[in-house]
Amino acid sequence: MSALDMSLGVCTLLPGLPVWLDNAFYTVTQVDAASPREKGAGRILLSSEIAHATHRDILIDVRDGAPLYQPAASGMPARIGFALEDMGLAMALIAELARPTGMPAVGDVGSAKLMRLATRMARSDATVLVQGDTGTGKEGMARFLHAHSARADKDFIAVNCAALPETMMEAMLFGHRKGSFTGAAAASDGLFLAADGGTLFLDEIAELPLALQAKLLRALQEGEILPVGATHPVPVNVRVIAACNRDLAAECEMGRFRNDLYWRLNVMPLELQPLSVRRNDITAIAAALLLRQHKQMAQLGATDAFPWPTPQAVDKLKAHSWPGNARELGNVLQRAMVLREGERIEADDLHITGAVSQETLKARAETTSPVRLQEVARMSKIDAIRVALRETDGHRAMAARKLGISERTLRYRLAEMRELAAA
Repeated sequence: MSALDMSLGVCTLLPGLPVWLDNAFYTVTQVDAASPREKGAGRILLSSEIAHATHRDILIDVRDGAPLYQPAASGMPARIGFALEDMGLAMALIAELARPTGMPAVGDVGSAKLMRLATRMARSDATVLVQGDTGTGKEGMARFLHAHSARADKDFIAVNCAALPETMMEAMLFGHRKGSFTGAAAASDGLFLAADGGTLFLDEIAELPLALQAKLLRALQEGEILPVGATHPVPVNVRVIAACNRDLAAECEMGRFRNDLYWRLNVMPLELQPLSVRRNDITAIAAALLLRQHKQMAQLGATDAFPWPTPQAVDKLKAHSWPGNARELGNVLQRAMVLREGERIEADDLHITGAVSQETLKARAETTSPVRLQEVARMSKIDAIRVALRETDGHRAMAARKLGISERTLRYRLAEMRELAAA
């Protein structure tokens, strides 16, 4: 967990802030604003305590009127001013401004618990399998595990298995010798050797062909690889983190994934839940995305004030089911920042495709038989696929890009939908 100091004045004025920060994966310590601090440490202070502040601090000003965010600049600390009605987003902004680089944005109790588990896993050198829907932050989790491991000073190599050309997968992963196949004019080490001493992140691991899965299994078990065209194996010291947006156990049952490789990968399993079941993360992720996009626009010369969403806009964000998870949320916010008419992001500025209100979801739940959470998530995926295909006039490649998955994964999903329809 990240440690964060907060003045007694802030704790007295905003007693809910320490609770929010605890859920956001922080350990909060109450300090006197005038007390000595550790070198380089940042603190959360009231604006009236500016005499004790440095440029690393965050100043808070609770007052009536329009909310305000001023980034740290010219040796002055960042400043956040807000009325009580904007407190929800304000607390999320405070958490994200203080969050160290590489730390995923969280604001939900369940997510903070998962991050504590991930912190313990990071200290181990065991293989980790991260599963979750598209857009739930699997690569961000992998980077967190690497950054908090003993390998943090070595390379983190990320590869999307679905994006590798099928005919070149083996050579790109394990390397090849000169002349080992047509076009191999020079030898190549491959991604395993590129990550030697560090971490190799294999995203969409289910896309690997069965023949290549056997070679990956040997690399994990023996700590050595055999480049294409080589006669002697090469030792490697790599921690593998694999990720998948499909249920690998189900893929094994259907014969599309090796059971022995699944159990070799599933030493340390992490399951990332969709945003629809961790709604307190929505505000945290929204704050992080808005800060990042505002900073990027400022670097491009934009002088617009921070586009603070209204309470109604925040409510609309939290009411949506987000089948596309953080990717969909990011797209909606980026659109709203560019196309909004006023200084703030209004609820009408959020163009959410297929938005469903909490009242509608509650009404559906009361009029239908109980369903499992997995079934709800699966139906959300099906709805997202139908929307993507409709918006791209049935063009599968474009729909796959819109959904953030490979075309091969989309074909699997469509086959499952046909099987459901025929059942």
